[in-house]
Amino acid sequence: MEKNTKKRLRRDRIRRRIRSTIRGTSDRPRLCIFKSNKHINAQLVDDLAGNTLVSASTKLDDLAKDLKDKTRMEKAEVVGEHLAKLALDQGIDKAVFDRSGYKYHGVVKALADGARNGGLDF
Repeated sequence: MEKNTKKRLRRDRIRRRIRSTIRGTSDRPRLCIFKSNKHINAQLVDDLAGNTLVSASTKLDDLAKDLKDKTRMEKAEVVGEHLAKLALDQGIDKAVFDRSGYKYHGVVKALADGARNGGLDF
């Protein structure tokens, strides 16, 4: 088996294990993240209904212009703040943080701090 395939399978196992304990509801949705080498995506998910309530990403047109000359950490913080603003507009102020198996360090921590600064409670 190829090295990248092993890594992907390992991360999938970690995600499944986490998802078996963390559930998002409409009152307290799950804030799940995905990060790649270039971008970071975050979304609030109601697992009971199977809906994505709010999402934000560095790929969004309205954010991409502002993020041109920023570092990954700064981009993640802006994405977190933007997600929190969208969530508050929909009446969501609490969430359950799902870091998707990533360490709570660097970009993941910056996104969480940005969401907290934006008004989300988790």
